[in-house]
Amino acid sequence: MTDDEFKVIKSHTERGGAILKHFKSLKNVEEGALYHHERYDGRGYPEGRAGEDIPLIARIICVADSYDAMNSDRVYRKRLSRERVIEEIENGKGKQFDPNIADIMLRLIKNNKLEFDD
Repeated sequence: MTDDEFKVIKSHTERGGAILKHFKSLKNVEEGALYHHERYDGRGYPEGRAGEDIPLIARIICVADSYDAMNSDRVYRKRLSRERVIEEIENGKGKQFDPNIADIMLRLIKNNKLEFDD
């Protein structure tokens, strides 16, 4: 992917935030859309926020969106196994993911509260 193509892909956060700005039924949903690709370690986008500076809703969506991506077939790869998803979330704690939210997601997975198509 070229730098220009990646710029277009990354713009979905800002466009999503703008679309959801006046959405009333879920508080701060626009912040969730805008910042869900920020990383806990500060290496994400669009602003490079880190840790608690990332809105809670965005930190939750980050883990949920990643889970969904890993548990879905993609054009470029098949869905990951349950064990591999657990491994990826474990490895992402404190880097991509808020460690507390990652631990909650891991508990949901390990306690069979989320659907897997193994």
